[in-house]
Amino acid sequence: MKVYRDINEFKVKRPVLTIGSFDGVHLGHFKIIDSLKKIASKNHGETVIFTFYPHPRQVLFPDEGNLRLLTTLNEKIELFEKAGLEHLIIYPFTKEFSQLSYIEFVKKILIEKLKVNSLVVGHDHKFGKNREGGFEVLNDLSSTFQFNLEQIDVLLSDDVEISSTQIRNALQDGDIEKANTYLGYPFTLHGSVVEGQQLGRKIQFPTANIETSDPNKIIPGHGVYAVYVKLNEQIFKGMLNIGTRPTVNRNADHRSIEVHIIDFDGDIYNQQLEIKFIQKTREEQKFGSVDELRTQLEKDKQIIIKTLESNKY
Repeated sequence: MKVYRDINEFKVKRPVLTIGSFDGVHLGHFKIIDSLKKIASKNHGETVIFTFYPHPRQVLFPDEGNLRLLTTLNEKIELFEKAGLEHLIIYPFTKEFSQLSYIEFVKKILIEKLKVNSLVVGHDHKFGKNREGGFEVLNDLSSTFQFNLEQIDVLLSDDVEISSTQIRNALQDGDIEKANTYLGYPFTLHGSVVEGQQLGRKIQFPTANIETSDPNKIIPGHGVYAVYVKLNEQIFKGMLNIGTRPTVNRNADHRSIEVHIIDFDGDIYNQQLEIKFIQKTREEQKFGSVDELRTQLEKDKQIIIKTLESNKY
């Protein structure tokens, strides 16, 4: 897959293109991508994703500061490549760009710059200044500028629309299984191992404290999770805690992410980990003593091993 950060470098014959933020690159997005590939094959064209960085909401509503993304830009690029797409345009989203009307966007970007052959959009696609453009106006413009237009129906799961918002809500609730079902793959965190208080080592459960690679990345709700950990191309089982560690930590405002890598011992400070979430096993809780905590961690370990044995990576 070829990645473009400058559309002036884009020189493709018969581009078959879709547009969007694609946060999460979930099953609803994959439905659009599958249609994109079929249309490109039928029309002897090449598949193109046109996405934005940063996320439009981060530019248009910076004071909100509460948008948490399902995928970082690097994760999104990797998912698009795995999906078999041929071209990815990462367009800089600015306030100036947001003022472009839908007609100007189609004429100046899609037609003059990209020379789009076919455009594929989702059922609720909106674009242009104030999101005034939709399928009806696109349909009119497709006749004016002579490009093919396809609209893809919504994808439902148990009568619920699969969307980035639904997945964010599931993750915040700790419902990893629902989030993974909607994503079509395990929710993933990337981060580096930073120095912690080393309390876990004292109770025979050493943990790696994780600092995520992107501060805008969503973190699942507090609790204990069964995870797989990828370190230096090796896959390990892991038990991960998100929360304030109430048994040993007096600072109730500080959230930590720490993972105990099962059957592993070694110094991994400053190394990068990839963590895939499989299931939440219990809520975080405060124990009466460190001994009670250690006893519970032993129980958690056995439960998590069984959970991961039945959910192979």
